[in-house]
Amino acid sequence: MTQPDQAPLFSPYALGELQLGNRVVMASMTRGRASNAALAPTELHVEYYRQRAAAGLIFTEGTWISQRAVGFINAPGLFTERQVEGWRAVTSAVHVEGGKIFAQLAHSGAVSHPDFFNGALPVAPSAVNPGLKAFTPGGFKDTVTPRAMSLEEIASTVADYGAAAKNAREAGFDGVELHAATTYLLPEFLNSALNTRDDAYGGTAENRTRIVLEVIDALIAVWGPGRVGIKISPTLAMGGFGPTDETIETYDCLVGRLNELPVSHLQVGRALNDLSGTPVAALQDTIGYYRARFNGTLIANFGFDGASANLAVASDQADLVSFAKPFIGNPDLVRRLREGLPLAESFQETYYQGGPQGYVDYPAAP
Repeated sequence: MTQPDQAPLFSPYALGELQLGNRVVMASMTRGRASNAALAPTELHVEYYRQRAAAGLIFTEGTWISQRAVGFINAPGLFTERQVEGWRAVTSAVHVEGGKIFAQLAHSGAVSHPDFFNGALPVAPSAVNPGLKAFTPGGFKDTVTPRAMSLEEIASTVADYGAAAKNAREAGFDGVELHAATTYLLPEFLNSALNTRDDAYGGTAENRTRIVLEVIDALIAVWGPGRVGIKISPTLAMGGFGPTDETIETYDCLVGRLNELPVSHLQVGRALNDLSGTPVAALQDTIGYYRARFNGTLIANFGFDGASANLAVASDQADLVSFAKPFIGNPDLVRRLREGLPLAESFQETYYQGGPQGYVDYPAAP
């Protein structure tokens, strides 16, 4: 019988040139603690990430690439020198503890709100309201109909991703992950209901993936091979817009192109709901579907516990497994999983805002 500390989940892994101590990954989680006008990481962030550095790899919370990318209150950015300095303190603390950390680069797109832009509309692929809620300085508010991006704005946004990637290098990160999951700008481009463009960035699977691949190219130009990854969640609904008849073709096109690029990994959010009768029923086993189609390192995300994560690695369904909520209340999650210790509960009311409480005050197991 395999002992917990000998289980595949806790074995080392070579992510390109990076040597990870185990295959437990800390997934990105927006926590809303950059409560300063500069949207810069603080000593709270340093302690939060330091406490969790035993993970084989940490992904930061979604981090804004520019002021125009902002879409959630008190989430940090990577577009000013002060933000770079704040993140440099974070990466240094993680490295002192022996950990590895990637910055996840994000643009909120249509799920932002005019409150972030002095009344100006947020930008998106097309002028389609996703029908979601934006967490603004004035609380949760309904999203509005955004303004469709011009070709010049698309090019400028790609350049913003490249600039943020350079800032991530200056801040001491080990790599970057492109946020192309959940409801943000890039998944909006990939969704044919939210992207109704008839130019080079819409209308076909190849066109819908164009901006994502342009951004990946811009990130690799900064970081080189093996230091740029991407996260996707093709089965996730976006407000009133679920996956469409074009979803599988679009993501197949994207993943096929990723196989041609020197990316570090593909992180996939799996489906936990019944997809029968939907356009993406073939993605019910989301991880297995993309395992068969992606040639590189696959990170499985969403809804795993220690047993299911270990089974995913042991059965070669995934190379690494990322955990989100369990890391909130369990800074020592790796040890708890390895030793079979019970997991502590976390407090949902402190997930997205607050100070030290519910952020850096969860104790390690005795």
